[in-house]
Amino acid sequence: MPDKKKSKIQSKSRAEKWPKKRTKKALYAHLAAKTDLTSVEVTSLMKELERVMARELREKGPGGFTLPGLLKMTTVTRPAVRSRTGVNPFTGEETVFKARPASRAVKIRPLKKLKDFANS
Repeated sequence: MPDKKKSKIQSKSRAEKWPKKRTKKALYAHLAAKTDLTSVEVTSLMKELERVMARELREKGPGGFTLPGLLKMTTVTRPAVRSRTGVNPFTGEETVFKARPASRAVKIRPLKKLKDFANS
């Protein structure tokens, strides 16, 4: 029994060292504390960044956005797919797979600095 109690205590100390993922509110508060910006200014900065990304990734936009040093977003056009008949792999029955219209998707590539963060 005492071994189980020790493991619970040890696991609690580990949890304190490595905090959980930050919430949006906690991230904004951290950014405000580390910079000379108020939380309202940080919020407006993030909203403007969102607007710029949306404008760049829209259909009439250039189709790409780079957050320098961290990541690169590009849009990819997925072609339309006709409906077809096939076999359901689970039941073995013949089935009709629905047609899908052409669509646009966003691909995100991590850049070197972001990869280095993950590997350190």
